[in-house]
Amino acid sequence: MQDLFIYSIGFLAQILFSSRLIIQWLASEKQRKVITPTLFWSLSIIASILLFIYGFLQNDFAIMFGQLITYFIYVRNLQLQNKWLTIPLAIRWFVIFIPVTTVFYLATHLSYLSQTFLSKTEISSNLLALGIIAQVIFTLRFVYQWLYSEKTNVSTLPKGFWYLSLFGATLILIYGVMRNDIVLIISHLFGIIIYIRNIVLLRNESLPK
Repeated sequence: MQDLFIYSIGFLAQILFSSRLIIQWLASEKQRKVITPTLFWSLSIIASILLFIYGFLQNDFAIMFGQLITYFIYVRNLQLQNKWLTIPLAIRWFVIFIPVTTVFYLATHLSYLSQTFLSKTEISSNLLALGIIAQVIFTLRFVYQWLYSEKTNVSTLPKGFWYLSLFGATLILIYGVMRNDIVLIISHLFGIIIYIRNIVLLRNESLPK
């Protein structure tokens, strides 16, 4: 029963992540160019909270690490789209409170972090390293997207974002297969298809009319 509850949280997070991709993909297909709807970032925040909880319950530091970094980038993109202040104040405070409290807790319980997440006997150090590297690369796509958007002062998903997404998702898929994590396997198989499609759309945009 406990495993069912944990996997339900993971699947719900991945459903929301997949939903944001479907919404972004359909909107882009309609415009025949890659665009970034506001709903993409709103769903990202909710899904990120859920996936962080899933990683915590699974004692998977690689998952938690990736979500902590991208979380604030999602918020920043809503700010760039001038949508952040339209969200009710109570919700905004809640959105900020969750990761800040978590980071503070982990920072003040480093021994617990080491014993619980970094010293798990059932995960080899090589596999954990693969998971963290995969999450770092997958996370860098949003760091790249954030820097690009700050430079242009427009929230957008550039070509480099999709190439990093494809590479990172492939590594996470391998990690998921090696960990027999059905949540990671299904979600990233689906994501890879949409990443490839967005790359194709961007290439078509650059072709002479």
